Amino acid sequence: MDTKAVFAALYSVCEENATFFSAGGKVSQADSAKRLVESMKLIQEHARSLEPVISGFAAIYHHFDFDPLIPANGYRSLVKVVRCCLLHIIHKGRYITANRRSIFFRAAHNAGEMEAYCSALCQLRALLYLAQRMLHDNSHGNLFFQDESGLSESFIREYASMHKGCFYGRCLGFQFTPAIRPCLQTIAIGLVAFGENYKRHQSGIGVAASSFFTSGKYAIDPELRGTEFERITQNLDVHFWKTFWNITETEVLSSLASMTSTQVKVNRALSVPPVAFDLPLAANHRASATIAPPSAHIGIAPIQMRLISYDLREGQDSETLLSMSRSEGGAISLSLGLKTKRLPSSPFLLIHFHGGGFVAQTSKSHEPYLKSWSQDLGVPILSVDYSLAPEAPFPRALEECFYAYCWALRNHHLLGWTGEKVCLAGDSAGGNLCVTTCMRAAAFGVRMPDGVVAAYPATLLTAYASPSRLLTLMDPLLPLSVLSRCLSAYAGSEPQTEKQVERVSTLSLVKRDTALFLRDFRQGASNWIHSLLDSNRGSAAPSTAPETPPDATDTLRKSVSEVSISSPHADPPVLPEPAALPNRKLSVKSKTCQDLRPPSSGVPGAPPVSAHTIEDVSFFLFKETDPNISRDLSSVAIPPPAAEEGIELQHPREFPLGFEPLRSDQFAEMKLQSSPVFKDPFCSPLLAPDSMLKGLPPIHIVACALDPMLDDSVMFAKRLRSVDQPVTLCVVDDLPHGFLSLSHGFARCFCRTRPPSPASTASWNGPIGVCRLLLENVVLFLWPPSRKRSPLWAERLNRLWGRTQLL
Repeated sequence: MDTKAVFAALYSVCEENATFFSAGGKVSQADSAKRLVESMKLIQEHARSLEPVISGFAAIYHHFDFDPLIPANGYRSLVKVVRCCLLHIIHKGRYITANRRSIFFRAAHNAGEMEAYCSALCQLRALLYLAQRMLHDNSHGNLFFQDESGLSESFIREYASMHKGCFYGRCLGFQFTPAIRPCLQTIAIGLVAFGENYKRHQSGIGVAASSFFTSGKYAIDPELRGTEFERITQNLDVHFWKTFWNITETEVLSSLASMTSTQVKVNRALSVPPVAFDLPLAANHRASATIAPPSAHIGIAPIQMRLISYDLREGQDSETLLSMSRSEGGAISLSLGLKTKRLPSSPFLLIHFHGGGFVAQTSKSHEPYLKSWSQDLGVPILSVDYSLAPEAPFPRALEECFYAYCWALRNHHLLGWTGEKVCLAGDSAGGNLCVTTCMRAAAFGVRMPDGVVAAYPATLLTAYASPSRLLTLMDPLLPLSVLSRCLSAYAGSEPQTEKQVERVSTLSLVKRDTALFLRDFRQGASNWIHSLLDSNRGSAAPSTAPETPPDATDTLRKSVSEVSISSPHADPPVLPEPAALPNRKLSVKSKTCQDLRPPSSGVPGAPPVSAHTIEDVSFFLFKETDPNISRDLSSVAIPPPAAEEGIELQHPREFPLGFEPLRSDQFAEMKLQSSPVFKDPFCSPLLAPDSMLKGLPPIHIVACALDPMLDDSVMFAKRLRSVDQPVTLCVVDDLPHGFLSLSHGFARCFCRTRPPSPASTASWNGPIGVCRLLLENVVLFLWPPSRKRSPLWAERLNRLWGRTQLL
């Protein structure tokens, strides 16, 4: 795209409209005309400052690409978003030029549109200044600022105070493909209406029903929607997002999704007993490793899984598997009431780890595309419902995923699988768990998967700044405040931990709340009377307080409460031992990393993996400075601007003198999290030493160009390539983070709007195109090109196989 032509068109349309509306017009539209003139002039001012910055980035951002054929990194994404905003302004300006003399022209509406995009352009200008700072402070060729102070701290501080409502109102989703914007608008309207009616401990479906009647005002008032969206993302905690993201799993919505998705013969929810077993070592089949059941944080409990298979295969209707089934899964369906034909076991199995920020969703949320995958691939799929944070922080999810993987290897005959080929697949948090499960399999010495497909994975869970992380300021699905809360919950550093919201009836809620209120009232009255009668009670209280930990009674009360209101199909919670309650005060580091070490008795010679062996790994790949790259970057990078003389600021100034971004009325209370858990390689695989990355299976990464986690994928692919690990990176244009969780029916509606681009660009447009690309990557691992297939399949597989070998 010609940058000069874009800016020339912008200046022309803004100048023409500003001149027209400055000449005056109808009295009724005088205020709107004044607003339009002010917006046009301010847009021109921002554009004049942005033009040299955009041209400078366009000359250097290729230094940060993974590969010349795959142009993608956070700097490119920022420039692309700015250009997209400019094009929207040009399009809107030309519409105003063509219709401004019409009697149906709505001056107030168009003034609001231009003001919204003017505000967005101002905030994007601030992000580009921060990106220039990153160029100045980072090592050459690296996308992350490897320090939790300085620039990373400044980025979080600026995010907390910058105005973000303009990106959630009229400008919502302007950077994405037009086909997906109606879906994003629907999600945004539902989110703000849900947030208005949200009350903790209330069922999600009840809040959703109440929100339906209040959503109209947010649909017709974009400014109100943007303000409310900003308030919700700034203030509400992780429990709100857990409840909102799980709405799709309610009975009504899940039934609708099930009717519109592919019909499969097997869709069974499993509860696998937590029993230790032995698994042969990959290097020596005569020796074995003992796979212990997960025990971190919440104790030993059954592992929840879901088996999906388009065809009924041998073993999937065995009595052993049926005994593990949960009632939620339903019975195996038989077509037309006749006995379903049982096919032989498949040579291939796909193990899936779902996304959801480590805090929400289950395999039920991802059923639609998993059913489609099972049909297209012709393989059974085992999706793992790992325990969620903050109730079960790191490493509980990793323990359960690794146990499920090993259980599938040992019990392949129950899954309709011969045990020949196995592939791991996951999105977002699930992509992280795919990689870390492979790393733990290597530490135990057991068989590795034959391949991994990770869609937009989270590979670095720290608060390190990067250019793509700047996109969290405008991302409607992954704002930085929400992302930080999810990661803090996974690390176990969430300040307030409450139990998961249960689906209970209104009557039971009233009974429970009334009983608790009466109990607290009686206890408070009793304490008040005793304090009047006993004058020494106030002085004696401090000496007796340490004898009874304050968390003990509260923990027991919550556990008993959970028993009384839990679902009849849920496993009863395990009451903690009284002597073990004080141990809950252990540090996060000692609690989370103690169980990642494979047992030395079962794995001869396996290196221990614990918190005491975590290394400070540098993911900087370029040690020496190239003079040519240094010269190019110095022309764009800028140092921190100096403060004005005689003025002392509490924090250093981040933007040039004379410019200040718009500030928010909803100030976010965000603090930089520096938990040691974030730096654990089993939590952030990008920080893993080379010895832990070598020997991993081939990894396919599917990233989104406009995803705040794009740099995670690019840098992790670079790290794998630096240690000679087989890896491919496919970057999708114009789609947001989490596109796989979109409705399957919605994806079908827009699958034909954009044809796939040439394979050499490694970029496919449209949800269905991306899913198809992901499927081909899975097929690449499960079916090598030597397998006899049709000529069309052979050509496509050979093309993908050739790309894998080149990369």
